[in-house]
Amino acid sequence: MSERTLLLELGCEELPSSSLKELGEALEHLTQTKLAALRLTHSGSHWFATPRRLAVRIDALAEQAPAEQREALGPPVAQARDESGNWTRAAQGFAKKQAIAVEDLEVISTPKGERVGVRQTLPGARVQDALPALVEELITELPVAKRMRWGNSRLEFARPIHWLVALYGEESGFGSVLGMALSNRSRGHRFHAGEEIVLKSADSYEDQLRDAHVIVDFAHRADIIREQVHGAAADLGAHALIDQDLLVEVTSLVEWPVALTGSFDREFLHVPQEALISSMQSHQKYFPVVDGGGALLANFITVANIESSNPASVVAGNERVIRPRLADAAFFFKQDLEHSLESRLDQLADVVFQAQLGTLLDKSRRAAGLAARLAVLTGGNEENAHRAGLLSKTDLVSEMVLEFADLQGIAGGHYARHDGEVPAVCEAIAQHYWPLQAGSPLPEGDTAVAVALADRLDTLVGIFGIGQKPSGSRDPFGLRRASIAVLRLLIEKDLDLDLRELLTMAAEAFPPDVIAEGTVSTALDYIYDRLPALFEAEQIPIELFRAVRACGSTRPRDFVRRLEALRAFVERPEAAALAAANKRVGNILAKAGELDGEEVSADLLQESAEKKLVAAIDAMSADNAAALRKTDYAAVLTRLATLRDTVDQFFDTVMVNAEDPRLRANRLALLANLRGEFTAVADISLLAG
Repeated sequence: MSERTLLLELGCEELPSSSLKELGEALEHLTQTKLAALRLTHSGSHWFATPRRLAVRIDALAEQAPAEQREALGPPVAQARDESGNWTRAAQGFAKKQAIAVEDLEVISTPKGERVGVRQTLPGARVQDALPALVEELITELPVAKRMRWGNSRLEFARPIHWLVALYGEESGFGSVLGMALSNRSRGHRFHAGEEIVLKSADSYEDQLRDAHVIVDFAHRADIIREQVHGAAADLGAHALIDQDLLVEVTSLVEWPVALTGSFDREFLHVPQEALISSMQSHQKYFPVVDGGGALLANFITVANIESSNPASVVAGNERVIRPRLADAAFFFKQDLEHSLESRLDQLADVVFQAQLGTLLDKSRRAAGLAARLAVLTGGNEENAHRAGLLSKTDLVSEMVLEFADLQGIAGGHYARHDGEVPAVCEAIAQHYWPLQAGSPLPEGDTAVAVALADRLDTLVGIFGIGQKPSGSRDPFGLRRASIAVLRLLIEKDLDLDLRELLTMAAEAFPPDVIAEGTVSTALDYIYDRLPALFEAEQIPIELFRAVRACGSTRPRDFVRRLEALRAFVERPEAAALAAANKRVGNILAKAGELDGEEVSADLLQESAEKKLVAAIDAMSADNAAALRKTDYAAVLTRLATLRDTVDQFFDTVMVNAEDPRLRANRLALLANLRGEFTAVADISLLAG
């Protein structure tokens, strides 16, 4: 069967840069899904996206899907003809529904008797016939946040569509959509190649567009931009700061990238460089430049969408645009320095954190008290932690942060240094929002860690305490992110603290009757539910988390130690058998009910297997207890692994539910001891299939 490359392109007015990459990926996914529904096979695909187009290439697409055998059953034979042998209305209606003559009905044997029906061989879908409907469905179903309608068409899309390309190999002309032909005519760069381009084939698409000054491959265009920006910075003897999100956005704004270097007045460098970087990246889409020590230089790199004959003029235009933005930052910084952070505390009383939980001043005071208590536990300075917690939110009412929201904390750190606060307080204010996202750095000093923990714990307890648990994708207070931050802080900073106790301390800071009963347990469960996300890259089976969770550990660092030991244990050949045996023990004990703390009596041990099991447990229990005190969980599980043969022999030869109630109680007590040894680290019965 013939196979050719298929190319589809939607030519539009400038698409939103914020969603261009997602639209390109969605176009590929939707196309694959719809071709699969048509049973049209292919060898691979690739998506393309520029500001003026979305496209997808399908490699080695079969021209036609395999024929399909179809069988449809109608009424029973007895009901298909009347007494005179004429076709009944039931048979005629069925034939009409199947679009065949009633005489073409045949008798088909089924388990429920003979019925009239039809067997047909239906030809598979052909690419050429399917394309108009496919393109229309793609336009309709692409995930566009805000759609618009233009002209007389009922179809809606993110931007008006001006041309449509559908090429199957070298073949085109497959009908029309939106009143436009599905043609082989595309368009190049708006300024460098304004004329229509007649595409020779689907395989020549990238090369022909490149000749027309359009790099259609999004990833390749991003690589070109990265290379050009790094090259321009190297020419300055410097290093470019390439934020990934900014790179994606700039890639979404240009079709033919050309990196250009500009500069600004050095007088602006007295402003905190984070503010200048934020202005360049967020507002101007420029790439900042730093020296070998990380200090910002008075240069920037912009990426134009045109190869200008007068690049100096383009650079001059960008330099004129950036000056007012940097001047704003300098003005805000100067204004803010006239007021200390402490003097801004009263302003926090006018900013509501949450109606039931009070203002930002209330939150700051709670965080300060909690941070001081945490500092005692983490080895930090109690006074510094209290001071940093109290001032941590004051920069939210500064001019700089009101203009550049991403500078919260960072601006506060600068202002704290200007105010003469001790370095640990300045560091804590600047870093208490860390980690900003998954994988980003944690706060560094003990004081910063205490304030970062206090801020998250206060939010978690407060929001859960008033019954506003996140639902679905709605998480306005960022509780998921806060939970993961708390876990990372406790685990990666090696703080062996009890999370339940920390949440209880946070709850105690709220006024009476604000926090609902049971909040600490609810918040603890929610935070622990986020643990698997921290280890997603390691692909640890969820059963291991559940097994450790069942042991009741409320210390995240301890939880991870147990998890690591259990992960090694399940690789042992004895693990599956011991898990199954432990599950069996749990089931027996559950049916037996309360044992009232009976101890194993040596006088009642009759079978050799039960004597061996008691001796084995006694021999290791003291060592296991010592290992548990040292949190050496691997040693405990290693010793327990040696019980496999002894446990197997016990179940093979010993009747637990003996008729003699004394023997039965003694053997149940033995099993309770065995289960206690195993559940000391994790409930491995949950690992049994």
